[in-house]
Amino acid sequence: MNSCSYPNPDLPKAELEVLSAECDTAPQQISPIDEPGFLENICQQSLIGKKLPNALYVHIWAIAKLDPPLRLHYDRFSQIIATGMDGANIIKFHTTEPKISCLFYPDFDTDPHPTLRASVQIDLQYSCGTGVSPVISYRDYSNAENPPILHRKETFVTPDYPQYAEFDQLTRQEEKLGLLNHTSVIGTRKGWLQCLENEGVEIQGHRVVRYTDKGVGQEESNPNSQLPIPKIERHRAAIVRSDFSRPVRLALEANLFNDNTTFFDYGCGHGGDVTRLTERGYTSSGSDPYYFSNNPQNSADIVNIGYVINVIECIDERQEALKQAWELTGQVLLVAAQVLIDDEKQGQIAYGDGVITRHNTFQKYYEQSELKIYIDQVLGVDCIPIALGIYFVFRDESQAQNFRASRCRSRLSTPRVRAEVKRFEDYQELLAPLMAFFTERGRLPVSGELASSAEIKFEFGRISRAFEVILQATDQKEWDEITDKRRSDLLLYLALGKFNGSGKLRYLAPVVKNDIRAFFGNYNAACEISNLVLFSLGNLSIIAKCCEESAIGHKRPNAFYIHVSALSQLDYRLRIYEGCASRTIGRMDGATLIKFHTNKPKISYLFYPYFDTEPHPVLYTSMHIDLRDLHVTYRDYEDSADPPVLHRKETVVTPNYPGYDKFAKLSQQEQNWGLFDDWNAIKTLKGWQRCLEENCAEIRNYRLYWRKDADPYRVKLVRSARNARKNRPNDHLFNP
Repeated sequence: MNSCSYPNPDLPKAELEVLSAECDTAPQQISPIDEPGFLENICQQSLIGKKLPNALYVHIWAIAKLDPPLRLHYDRFSQIIATGMDGANIIKFHTTEPKISCLFYPDFDTDPHPTLRASVQIDLQYSCGTGVSPVISYRDYSNAENPPILHRKETFVTPDYPQYAEFDQLTRQEEKLGLLNHTSVIGTRKGWLQCLENEGVEIQGHRVVRYTDKGVGQEESNPNSQLPIPKIERHRAAIVRSDFSRPVRLALEANLFNDNTTFFDYGCGHGGDVTRLTERGYTSSGSDPYYFSNNPQNSADIVNIGYVINVIECIDERQEALKQAWELTGQVLLVAAQVLIDDEKQGQIAYGDGVITRHNTFQKYYEQSELKIYIDQVLGVDCIPIALGIYFVFRDESQAQNFRASRCRSRLSTPRVRAEVKRFEDYQELLAPLMAFFTERGRLPVSGELASSAEIKFEFGRISRAFEVILQATDQKEWDEITDKRRSDLLLYLALGKFNGSGKLRYLAPVVKNDIRAFFGNYNAACEISNLVLFSLGNLSIIAKCCEESAIGHKRPNAFYIHVSALSQLDYRLRIYEGCASRTIGRMDGATLIKFHTNKPKISYLFYPYFDTEPHPVLYTSMHIDLRDLHVTYRDYEDSADPPVLHRKETVVTPNYPGYDKFAKLSQQEQNWGLFDDWNAIKTLKGWQRCLEENCAEIRNYRLYWRKDADPYRVKLVRSARNARKNRPNDHLFNP
């Protein structure tokens, strides 16, 4: 792409200006590959490959998935030495000079930490434009005593690589044990083996195994020896629930069930979901090898295999169970598994690729990205993350695309009638479906989309004339806002489809194709704009600017906080940015706030269970997604003696949020009392409580009061300080 062009001249001026600004801030779109700094920037922004300060390493299998400029850069070198690259499987892009290295790791797939056998480096620095042949150098490590080795193999490939989950699991284990912290010594075979010995572990088949403890005066026991494995009792993992299981509840909330939907629960345990769905009138059945062993396995529209694959200790049997459930599925398969790893202090022991619990049940705790990869590879599908550990797998790809599109749509209300217009009043009932359609799609219907089109045309001649009558009785600005919002929704859907590779024109519903024609002219133009926006979001300065200019949200120096209910009100670029995390990994269940990190490519989800009821709720759980590699980390504050506490709740919601006014009034009162003057001192619960005590204050029913047990002299001092602040208003203004 040599320039920023917009094929559809009918795009609103405001959107064209935004996209033009994005082009200006993303020179990589228009710069040649040899321009200084361009290669370094595009390598650092790549979502594929292992990044080091002066290099990007990519497996040859993933080259085709790189951004076009990098692919062209690679092609230029590969044409020079095509035959000499046979067998090379890692490509090193030098980011500060015109060089590429081809690295030979023949045991990449099988060796957990393969050694470098040889390398070929092509240097164009002295040949470009001079007619001089490039400098090609070869180095052989096959007989080296201490050759370089690889770590973090999953970073060189993409998540759909056949062994990705295996590589990723090994890296997670090594990170947890701190094995990868010693970067200065583990880069060679000897240094790595010494590190393993120091930690008392070894690597067996892409898994870390710890040596058994040595007794006093005893020799070290066999490293391969295992603790006695108790008999695994799978049925004890079944849970008696008082309500629907999470995957079934989410399927109901997503309107996957209709009047004629049939349901089958594969591994139903005590059968709670089957019973409750039957009570609602659905044809439901289930089977379980322990509790309902005589029940047949029935085909159904919706099949649930909830929290089954994580309790099967045999890898082959686990895979077969997933395949069998998929064979029974007519429309949607619900897959759920445990994703949080319990602390080792809880007495669990390693077994296979999971743990055995105190109850002698097996548990395989997946990483969220690992679970998606596993489902996709076993079933040959592109499953959709719904929540942590929960995925929907659609049998029909068109239905899957419709579902993805529906999740990107904002909730909008039809504009109210604000003027008495007789012609509108005479035909209000006839015009109501047209108003509802425009609210839903952000545009006028085309032929065949609105059932009452013939009647409307009979009365008004054209659909557009009927809508003119609607505009006379309503506020046109509100309709324009709906159009802009629906255009943003569609752009979000297209951009996320590009991000996760799921967007395909042939699977789009006709109504979505009509949306694309109305808003962007054609599919290629829409994709060009969505690609441009998505690519530009690799520039953190754009994210920071969107956050800074937002009319809502709590702004901090390196972060921006928003309530999940207000997400749809943000700039569409922020919605796309957040969607790269939530639509690929899934949001943390019950997430209250979304945190945009403005100094790093990262999204966090924060859970405040008492957000609505507590004036200053404490943080219970946080989940962080690194958008560079989609790595997920968690932190639990539920048992913390001094958890983070939230202030100024009104800043993270919209003015129509229930309780907004009382949130704002309390914050204003707290600001007037000077409670926000030292922000760092009140970040945690103990600091906030200390601040209230020092200011002789307590909160009751969202109002500040003097503490009844406060020392009178202390109250006098605080009153004096408050009066002094009133005389110096500019000294205590709070800037979030």
